[in-house]
Amino acid sequence: MAVKNDLIAKIQAHEARVGIVGLGYVGLPLVLRFGEEHFPVLGFDVDPVKVRKLQAGESYIRHIPAERLRVLIKEKQFEPTTDFQRLAEADCIIICVPTPLTPKKDPDLQYIENTTDAISRTLRKGQLVCLESTTYPGTTEEILLERFRSTGLEAGSDYFLIFSPEREDPGNPKFSTRTIPKVVGGITPDCLEVGTTLYGQVIDRVVPVSSTRAAELVKLLENIYRSVNIALVNELKLLGDRMNIDVWEVIDAASTKPFGFTPFYPGPGLGGHCIPIDPFYLSWKAKEYDFSTRFIQLAGEVNTSIPHYVVERIGKVLNDRARSIRDSKILILGVAYKKDVDDVRESPALEIMEILQAKGAVLSYSDPYIPRLHKMRAYDFSHMSSLPLNEDVLKSQDLVLITTDHSSIDYQWVVDHASSIVDTRNATRRVTRGREKIVKA
Repeated sequence: MAVKNDLIAKIQAHEARVGIVGLGYVGLPLVLRFGEEHFPVLGFDVDPVKVRKLQAGESYIRHIPAERLRVLIKEKQFEPTTDFQRLAEADCIIICVPTPLTPKKDPDLQYIENTTDAISRTLRKGQLVCLESTTYPGTTEEILLERFRSTGLEAGSDYFLIFSPEREDPGNPKFSTRTIPKVVGGITPDCLEVGTTLYGQVIDRVVPVSSTRAAELVKLLENIYRSVNIALVNELKLLGDRMNIDVWEVIDAASTKPFGFTPFYPGPGLGGHCIPIDPFYLSWKAKEYDFSTRFIQLAGEVNTSIPHYVVERIGKVLNDRARSIRDSKILILGVAYKKDVDDVRESPALEIMEILQAKGAVLSYSDPYIPRLHKMRAYDFSHMSSLPLNEDVLKSQDLVLITTDHSSIDYQWVVDHASSIVDTRNATRRVTRGREKIVKA
């Protein structure tokens, strides 16, 4: 009890040092939130290039202003490091590492496992450990708790272990880290008390749940809900194409119903670090219980088929002009996974590009937020840089494929100068001239 009370007092006084492991799209907003509430923050990352940039007060994420980071570094509220031995200095450790899939669509937990092992080497009495990385129910107990047993410390009395799913939405102007409610589940009631106390200092509303397993499933439900509904409208898009009905018009009209309907919109496929991945985590875990998540798997099948459908539409447009995909010049307009962000993780544009490249297309791209592509786990377009979006570039292309509807782009101007447009985002809905050039996909 004394260990818990001492840590809670330290947290409430904002004297607890917060260690954040993984300084990316989830970790850096937490750095700002805790640092700007005057908590001392240690940031850990395995990428020395990233750490050096942060130490110099540079931001590599567009929606995180460098000035806010520089203020924290100047005031010694934030110190980035690659030295994981320093985890012992942190009173509260928050894990924000990736949880990708293997090539066989199984959970890849190597980053959680490696981080857990690093924490195990320095774990001490009076520390709180929180996992924020999206994962299947049971991960906190089966991986973190089990590996921490080797330290001889007991969760709930010597140290405290919780799960709190990240809910970042880059580029969303309506919500921030502070205003998005925070779900927290603990291994024990004392763990939960410490965890809710920590997040209660920096988040407007904390939502406690009964266990880490419940908190882990909360995150999966949120994203599976979106995945299933996006699959529904994607399937309606395929049907609408055959029936010559504009599904976007249908959705907009249905949205006027003031009850019982929430609009979801089709696109070129699923993107981002959550929705394309999370359903597979739950489907994989469900097999342990001899349970088939048929609804979730069907949604996954629909959504993963959409990039192939887009390529088919491209082929038809080019065929109507007596051309084939092979040797045709195709400009990909937008490679970020959603509009107005500089994030390409799991972007459906990359899957479409890979399919087109295999068919012999001559590819280029233009994206105001992604000046250059880098090598990723599943794709390597590191030889490609964004082309300037000008009249000469547009006129040199056989087709322009809109895969991300960035707000800064004048789509009427694009249509004016392009010979053919395939629009996967309904970005050209307000275009008045040249609509005969546009095909929706």
